[in-house]
Amino acid sequence: MKILVPIKRVIDYKVKINVKPDGSGVQLDNVKMSMNPFDENSLEEAIKLREAGKADEIIVVSIGCAKVAETLRAGLAMGADRAILVQSEEILEPLAVAKILKIIAKEEKPDLIILGKQAIDDDNNQTGQMLAAMLNYAQATFAYKLELNDDSANVTREVDGGLQTINIKLPAIITTDLRINKPRFTSLPNIIKAKKKPLEIKPIADFDVDISPRLKILKTEEPPVRTAGIIVGTVAELVEKLKAKSLV
Repeated sequence: MKILVPIKRVIDYKVKINVKPDGSGVQLDNVKMSMNPFDENSLEEAIKLREAGKADEIIVVSIGCAKVAETLRAGLAMGADRAILVQSEEILEPLAVAKILKIIAKEEKPDLIILGKQAIDDDNNQTGQMLAAMLNYAQATFAYKLELNDDSANVTREVDGGLQTINIKLPAIITTDLRINKPRFTSLPNIIKAKKKPLEIKPIADFDVDISPRLKILKTEEPPVRTAGIIVGTVAELVEKLKAKSLV
């Protein structure tokens, strides 16, 4: 079994985001970048499947500038076998990403594609669903638990009412939630080994797809500063304060 794991390079989740002075976007210069946390979960799940004897090869793929190779090397250090970088200087929307992943999936013919349910930079939660539609694959989103059978998978999903378990036929696409597992720490020996693992670079010009954006960002701005609260002495005073703000 072959598993394809798309990953994305994003601003590290511990970094405070700053907006550019002209409002054209967020500051990316000299900012720590790392693998999207949800993608760490999807890669960890793929590695666990291989360790259980359910998979033979794990391929990580990403789209972006040359620096994205660092994120792919991190994926190789975690345990992926090889990597593919589709090099592009443009920031692509989920539809364009799904189109490129479709071509790669057609070439690699994976039995399973595992993605993080969303990226923390845009929170779109769209790529996995779009890719499933383009490939006509079964899909299971918001995966909390995954069990593979010979030609199908039992996936427990997080839904509004709790948990839901479904069975889907392979090949399939699964998007993972953060609670599906705890990604492993990468050891120094594995980081060194990752430098020798194959990383293929493909120019985005090699993909005959329309990557033109459908959306235009008009302005990016900081959220409003939260005002300080007040302490009231009685319930009656609280009600009067709420009435003054037309909240009751």
